[in-house]
Amino acid sequence: MPEKAPAISRERLAALLNDDLAREYQAIIAYTVYSQVLKGAQYMSIADQLQLHAAEELKHALTIARQIDYLGAMPTATPKPVKLTDSAEEMLRADLANEVDTIRHYRTRVRQCEALGEFAIAEHIREILLDEQDHLIDLATALGEDAPAVGDAQP
Repeated sequence: MPEKAPAISRERLAALLNDDLAREYQAIIAYTVYSQVLKGAQYMSIADQLQLHAAEELKHALTIARQIDYLGAMPTATPKPVKLTDSAEEMLRADLANEVDTIRHYRTRVRQCEALGEFAIAEHIREILLDEQDHLIDLATALGEDAPAVGDAQP
């Protein structure tokens, strides 16, 4: 019986990773801005955390850009839009929603990489997922909530 062809091509994976890269840029910008403009004693701890998150997101962006290049495509230079608001809670909720979205996409991306036989890329994404889940927990905690359940994204 012939082996089943992968459900995704290298070109499609590179395009999806470029979408992920745009999301990482969005996170870098949001965390940088939000960490500096959050006001109020109750937000000082999370503001410090957001500075760390920004640095981690830059690391993620570099990792994803390298994988896109490895797949033979050009990494994007365009971020997804960043929500700007004066409300500290809205900032944190926007970040939380973005982390949920990012985790969903990366979970799907791991499976897509494995289907294509790109196990090293899948491992890089798993490492990124560890940070993203920590970010999700930090944001939910700052909002006084449990971390939301994260389902999977559609390819």
